[in-house]
Amino acid sequence: MKKTKLFSIVTLSATILLVSCGGGGNSKNAKPGGSGFVSKTGWKPNDKNGWAFSGREQKAKALPGMVYVEGGTFTMGLVADNVMHDWNNTPRRMQVSSFYLGDTEITNYEYRSYVTWLRLVFPSSDPNFKNIQVGALPDTLVWNNKLSRNDYAETYFRSPEYDYYPVVGVSWLQATKYCDWLTDRANEKALMNQGVIAKDLYSADKGSTAGATFNMDKFKSGDPELDSYIDKQKLQKRTGIKTTNEKIIAANKGATSGLVEKFRLPTEVEWEFAALGLQKQREYNNYLGKNTEISNLKGKKGRNRGMYLENFKIGRGDYSGVAGWKNDGAPTTADVKQYPSNDLGLYGMYGNVAEWVADIYRPMIDEEFSDFNYYRGNVVTQPVRNEDGTYKKIDNASIKYDTLADGRVIYRGLPGEFERKTLEDNSNYRDGDYQSSLDAGGTPPSDSAEFNMYNSVKPKFIVNKDGSVVLEKDKAKVTSQISDYVRVVKGGSWLDSAYWLDPGQRRFKNQTKGYGWIGFRVAQDAKNSKKGRTKR
Repeated sequence: MKKTKLFSIVTLSATILLVSCGGGGNSKNAKPGGSGFVSKTGWKPNDKNGWAFSGREQKAKALPGMVYVEGGTFTMGLVADNVMHDWNNTPRRMQVSSFYLGDTEITNYEYRSYVTWLRLVFPSSDPNFKNIQVGALPDTLVWNNKLSRNDYAETYFRSPEYDYYPVVGVSWLQATKYCDWLTDRANEKALMNQGVIAKDLYSADKGSTAGATFNMDKFKSGDPELDSYIDKQKLQKRTGIKTTNEKIIAANKGATSGLVEKFRLPTEVEWEFAALGLQKQREYNNYLGKNTEISNLKGKKGRNRGMYLENFKIGRGDYSGVAGWKNDGAPTTADVKQYPSNDLGLYGMYGNVAEWVADIYRPMIDEEFSDFNYYRGNVVTQPVRNEDGTYKKIDNASIKYDTLADGRVIYRGLPGEFERKTLEDNSNYRDGDYQSSLDAGGTPPSDSAEFNMYNSVKPKFIVNKDGSVVLEKDKAKVTSQISDYVRVVKGGSWLDSAYWLDPGQRRFKNQTKGYGWIGFRVAQDAKNSKKGRTKR
């Protein structure tokens, strides 16, 4: 009996070794991901028993509302005259990887779903959560004007008639938190559809509570809290594995397909590349994005003839044209799909609202160091571990916040998420100031402004007795408006002249502040398509 067992083990080991070395099969013609492909472990990508440890084979597929943008090389920056003399967007050659981009800006309806979820799961009636939902709300006061009447402050974000208008008044910090939330909710729904998570997770009798909600950190680490939302009976029925609950969860977590790629803000180079849409439109000189003369913004035939096809400010005191002939049809923002899309199917890339992108702003883009997927703002973080090797979670008493420009605070992480620490912050890498210069030859005193190129105002806040926060003015001598708190803004808006509609234009604004003319859209990583290659 023992001899038989030993023989079986040796035979199995030899078989796995043979497969991993490419022998014993038609591996020569097998393609990765194809029906003939076998892993070096001996397991097929889609093994029917669900024990393929690396997960099921996945095919890239755009989610609803996301557009695939195939990467490539292009000339980033302005090719027209720099009439503003900013000299911060000179032409440069860049390479971009493929990615997905939202076909519209995030709407009031979409963002309202986010703040409603926060209110339900982290109710403000609990003193620990009083700032969570309030800090995520848009700043509706961005519509206030001391010398004009505007009721948008009361209606724009809440009224159903503006559901599909772009959300505004959202700071860069708030927009990034929305992206994190969207990633968790999209994956939560994908796993519900697969029968991994109970679909009644948010029902009244179960009630997803603070700290016990689904998030990708817990799912990827196999956290024991999976038990609170895994539908074990359905999972066992679907897989046919009759074993302990823990083994079912462990086996199927690795084999789960269809997880959603992380949502994020697009980088500046991605946004500009997508706005140009060069994959479809190669008539460079005639392209709208590179020639924003008024005549080129109008329709040429049909019912749109003579009408502006973008939402921007036409001239002083003229936001929409004369009554009865409203050239662009919108004095402020408009429905996100009111105007034609570009050739990739992306709406609002030239008007309506400008948009936050991920990058920290600097006047110069260091294309000599990086001309591939350029992005300034890389911050490397990792979850904090406890002494026993488990991950440290944020609890109700350890929520940390960042302060917004209007005195509210926005959470850094929600209860139940893993606490993270910064390993490396590359925001200032080779950015031109004294500290980042390779030839500096010494470190100046910290209080010496003359050596600090980006000596901007540092945000300081005073907390009053009633708990309100007041921004304190920095009395120190400053030499620049540029700091690590300003982010790049791309595109034109309803408040801008046609000059700002050029995708090559770039501006910067405070990341802690919301604006009535700035919105945002989301992006995801994607692998390159196999189609479109030049055939020999």
